[in-house]
Amino acid sequence: MGAFHAYDIRGIYGVDFDKTTAYKVGYFLPQLLNAGKVLVGRDCRLSGQEIHDALIQGITDAGADVDDIGYSSTPLVYFGTANYGYKASVQITASHNPREYNGMKVSRENALPVGLDTGLGQIKAWIDEGRPTPKAAKPGVVKEIDIKPDYIAFLRKYKGDYSNLRIAFDLSNGMSTLFAKEIYKGENAEFLFDEMDGSFPNHEPNPLVPKNVEPLRELVAKTKADVGVIYDGDADRVMCVDDRARFVAPDLVIAMMARYFCDERGEKNPRVLQEIRSSKAVAEYLVKNYGADVHTWRVGRAFAAPKLREIDGLWGGELAGHYYFKDFFYSDSGMLASIIVLRIVSALKKQGIRLSEEIDRLTGYENSGEINFRVEDKAGAMEAVKAHFEAAEKPEKVMDFDGYRLEFPQWWFNIRPSNTEPYLRFICEATTRELLQSKIDEATKVIVEKFGGVRA
Repeated sequence: MGAFHAYDIRGIYGVDFDKTTAYKVGYFLPQLLNAGKVLVGRDCRLSGQEIHDALIQGITDAGADVDDIGYSSTPLVYFGTANYGYKASVQITASHNPREYNGMKVSRENALPVGLDTGLGQIKAWIDEGRPTPKAAKPGVVKEIDIKPDYIAFLRKYKGDYSNLRIAFDLSNGMSTLFAKEIYKGENAEFLFDEMDGSFPNHEPNPLVPKNVEPLRELVAKTKADVGVIYDGDADRVMCVDDRARFVAPDLVIAMMARYFCDERGEKNPRVLQEIRSSKAVAEYLVKNYGADVHTWRVGRAFAAPKLREIDGLWGGELAGHYYFKDFFYSDSGMLASIIVLRIVSALKKQGIRLSEEIDRLTGYENSGEINFRVEDKAGAMEAVKAHFEAAEKPEKVMDFDGYRLEFPQWWFNIRPSNTEPYLRFICEATTRELLQSKIDEATKVIVEKFGGVRA
């Protein structure tokens, strides 16, 4: 697939890209974003140091300075970019991918994402055409800085009273290890995998894979915790386990956050962003109970962060566990999201409501979760699935800005090609388990029998 994707630069290090690519990204970035100084951070992946050194060499050879914050979560880089007015930043990370992956997330002024269509494509073109990289007459200067205390102070402004909660955390050996124990010091909390380790020895840093959440579920059950919290590798995503040790669908948390923004802060008729895979329960709950103006948009930070800014939304979220906040420069932070969720869980418990009860109240449909297919002709298979269901029943609504979402009276589906992995992704929701299964079976038959797809 190569390393340049819609959202970022990412792939298997040494296969999809190497230190030469990192050098050239660094070299061309100051020109692309008209930046005399670049903020750089990195996660703990074992290949990170080599990428870091090559990237910084490229930046300084181009004549730009570097402020190096060293080990960092991705949201820490977003915070630094917007809070201190940098025109360009890079976080070296592969987010939730396995240990052999690495990559770079690039941001411009105000922590706006730089995606394939907003700059990364230009850098790729310059690299592919062999554009020269002559050294500047005056090389840039590298300075090591520490912005973590300011970020922690920012997060603490949102922290609530959790004294009535028992909390279980899984830090996934990732970048949440920089902050979680500092933020939650003194709370009744237990931690799993709380040492930074870029080999991710306990599980891959992807909470969407059920086996990776099993240790947290076991800890919640063992300690009778009110809630479990798990972060991904670079701590821009967070997901939860309820008091019955059940994984909580991340899109439902978008709805639940109204309890903080509206019930506690008193925001009226909020503008909220969801993505194309979100359960119908989310918008139904927000509109009915809070008069919310709910916008639906494409998957991924490269699309979500600018959209939330465009609509001046208060918050938004994704099925992958990204949550975006106006308060956080319209960007995503797993740590801030968890602070807000725990505040909500604590308030619910004071009212005699368990998290599991709140989730059951929000859940109104049977949902397949995202199903992945490996298929060569992703576009053809996607069109065929759409045509199959349109031929059988007229949809009430059709969305076509990220694959397709077709809504029918008793069910809906979304089918879209992944922007980060070689998959065609299908998700479906229905009013009954039987109807859901029948639609999954129909879509699978089209993809497998007509296009040779394999369910991953």
